[in-house]
Amino acid sequence: MTAPFLPALGTQQTLLAYIGPGAGFAVLGSFLLLVTAMLLAITSFLSLPVRYLLRTVGIGKRRPPSDIKRIVVMGMDGLDPKITNRLLDDLPNLRQLRDQGTFTELRTTCPPISPVAWSSFMTGVNPGKHNIFDFLSRDPASYSLELSSCRIMHQGEKKASKPELINLRKSKPFWHILGERAILSTVLRVPMTFPPEDFEGLILAGMSTPDLRGTQGEFTFYASEDGDTIRAARRITVKVIDNSVKSFIPGPTTNKRESQIPFSIKILEDGTSATFSMQSNRIHLKQGVHSDWIQLTFRVDRKKISGICRAILISTQPSFKLYLTPIQINPASPVMPISYPSHYALYLAKLHGSFATLGLSEDTSALNEGIITDNQFLEQAYDIHLERETIFLDALNRTRTGLCLAVFDLTDRIQHMFHEHPNEAHSDTVAAAYRRVDALIGRTMSLLRPGDILMVLSDHGITRFERAVNLNGWLREEGLLTAIDPSSTADHLQNIDWSRTSAYAVGMTGIYLNLQGRERHGIVPLEQQDAVKARIMQGLMALKDGASDKPVVSRVYNASEIYSGPYAGNAPDLLVGFGEGYRISWESAVGRVDGPLFTNNEHPWGADHCVDRDIVPGVFFCNKRMTTNGNSPHITDLAPTILDLFGIEPPAYIDGSALKRVSDEE
Repeated sequence: MTAPFLPALGTQQTLLAYIGPGAGFAVLGSFLLLVTAMLLAITSFLSLPVRYLLRTVGIGKRRPPSDIKRIVVMGMDGLDPKITNRLLDDLPNLRQLRDQGTFTELRTTCPPISPVAWSSFMTGVNPGKHNIFDFLSRDPASYSLELSSCRIMHQGEKKASKPELINLRKSKPFWHILGERAILSTVLRVPMTFPPEDFEGLILAGMSTPDLRGTQGEFTFYASEDGDTIRAARRITVKVIDNSVKSFIPGPTTNKRESQIPFSIKILEDGTSATFSMQSNRIHLKQGVHSDWIQLTFRVDRKKISGICRAILISTQPSFKLYLTPIQINPASPVMPISYPSHYALYLAKLHGSFATLGLSEDTSALNEGIITDNQFLEQAYDIHLERETIFLDALNRTRTGLCLAVFDLTDRIQHMFHEHPNEAHSDTVAAAYRRVDALIGRTMSLLRPGDILMVLSDHGITRFERAVNLNGWLREEGLLTAIDPSSTADHLQNIDWSRTSAYAVGMTGIYLNLQGRERHGIVPLEQQDAVKARIMQGLMALKDGASDKPVVSRVYNASEIYSGPYAGNAPDLLVGFGEGYRISWESAVGRVDGPLFTNNEHPWGADHCVDRDIVPGVFFCNKRMTTNGNSPHITDLAPTILDLFGIEPPAYIDGSALKRVSDEE
């Protein structure tokens, strides 16, 4: 799931701490060094099977006996069972998997959002064991918000010679266990894999990978007219003088100094194109069309930092407008690790050309804010999907044995923006995305060898999003939260009187108690927490939308009853499972407490899955018949299933249960 609110969180300075003095930049300063690095990367990549074999000699690592030589897993984020069933007649490859193998709903996590669900997929455990409960987490000692995925440790937080990236997702992904038994894996774009971890295989990080500025996707918008602040964007006002525009591209910041690249744009006589000049680049821009990837070199503390972006000349008359995608880490020269081994990204860039590296690359925020059009967004989304198709199919050909796993985002992003789209011109847009991934599945099936197992799965489904619910506003109306200034629009929990607040909401579904001994200014005694929880649960279950008299909440989950494990105490105390058509408001999700209780959703982002988990299950397809014991499997069942198929007994701490091939049961 994408989350347009994330880049506005104020996490930029935290993440950019990595881009500072002594950070150990991956800089290739000359042609000779570049060639040498390429040779090392290619040699290392091609010798990987040999190195795996050598590592197993004499240390007891042996590939377990199994008739399965290769498993291919394709994650299709957001692929919905209801839509899939409706379209199956037009999806011949998924239909073949259903007829010859397995098709079932896949039960998902609580909450049913991508960081949580994919973390449970890769580890086989509930969130209480892997520590991911949302896109966001909060520090109870300071009430500050931070990304749940990773943290930057730098001087001042701990003594170290250079900043360190900390992956906050805990527990062990199943491909680590495969590597320990000499089974090679190639893992592409799985969410919550940044920063990439050392293991016996290849990995390219997915969702949670930041842009070059350290945000989760802040685009830049240039306009010759002043305007309102744009969520998830850097807005820069420019002047057009003699058909020319001069400005700059903002880059990484260190020591409170922002690096910048000056540029000039010359509007051509036809009025619909321009020449975009910066550094050594001269790029022809055609109005309304994405440029190719543009190479950028920023200078930060005497270091060269490489990034990439794409541009759209939106208009020249009556006002000038230019859109730049978020400045992404250049895979050919990454300033921070986006792959393991670190040179794997360089290898892919030299083999396939530049490609999107940002975790949330499809710019839903730019479409949501009306900066780019529907068609421009679709062009961008399909271009990114093509990049990932190319990398995946090449990796599949090179992965002769072991695991080849990739996650594709196309269906999720398009459903968020085009589900039940009011414009008749886009009535087929979601179905077209399903047909595109079905075609990719067909190409994959054609590359399978006898005995290969193919799995296609999604982390959750989708449903309509019609009305936004201000959870903090509801807590305020119930007397459980008090604002310092009722008229303030401050977010990040900055407008809360903690001395008179018993509960607060942050993230996509979570409510926290302001608990004594845990929160810095907690007021709820431990012995009263169950009573406060019960009051909130009963109140939300009784909540109805005054505009329709419909119930708003399907179920409220007590975290202590659904989570177990060493990190369960980091979870929100309550998780709100909204009913169909409802979701938390963008403002409440980032800790604002003002505003009405209900608002109509008038953004292009017209569908979501931040609802009760039972409303939005995912899907599971397999080219082999698998037992389900009459129940839909759970997303935690897939890690132990893959281990079991390779002949490895799943660890005892795993919550899921291995599905069995029907032939194994006979």
